[in-house]
Amino acid sequence: MVVIRLARGGAKKRPFYHIVVADKRCPRDGRSIERVGIFNPVARGQATRLRMDVAILEKWLKTGAQMTDRVQSLVKEYAKNNNQEIKATAVAAA
Repeated sequence: MVVIRLARGGAKKRPFYHIVVADKRCPRDGRSIERVGIFNPVARGQATRLRMDVAILEKWLKTGAQMTDRVQSLVKEYAKNNNQEIKATAVAAA
């Protein structure tokens, strides 16, 4: 099964996450198929907190990839902040 999840990076006490498409059997920070975006929970000032490539995300959701709960909430936040509608989220939620 293919999942869309967070892969942790960054230093100790300074987390940084890549939103990746990966095989469910691979380790969290292991091999991934494709990077979809980034999430920086400690962003301050002009630093980007959340960035996604919506076209790639929709492509993977249409092929049957499942999002984790955290990624699903980040997608909703991204869509709300950028006034976009991500079409395949209803397919993934069903």
